[in-house]
Amino acid sequence: MKIAAGLRQAGATVEVHDDLFHQGAADEVWLQAAGEKNWVVLTKDKNIRYHAREKTTLLAYGVRAFVLTAKALNADEMTETFVKALPEIAKLLASSDGPFVATITRAGVVRVVLTASGPQK
Repeated sequence: MKIAAGLRQAGATVEVHDDLFHQGAADEVWLQAAGEKNWVVLTKDKNIRYHAREKTTLLAYGVRAFVLTAKALNADEMTETFVKALPEIAKLLASSDGPFVATITRAGVVRVVLTASGPQK
């Protein structure tokens, strides 16, 4: 909730996974909903783009996902990193309808790593 509050304070509209889905919900379920509702996904699950079912769902439903790649960050540091990346996130969202997976580094650098045409270099 701390991350959501920080993003809201920075002007982002935020829906929290656990407010809408139970914690054990299959990734495919909430990813499909995110795609259908045109939500942008922020996650720290670095492996989401490698699992076949999740990857298929991401691509099939046009999900635009941003993955925080920095390790061992507390909630304040994650919030700071996501907020720092918001301008780059907004720029990418304005230029691409998706689907895509982009990474966010601790420095707030955003880089697309997967699109419908495959992994990006």
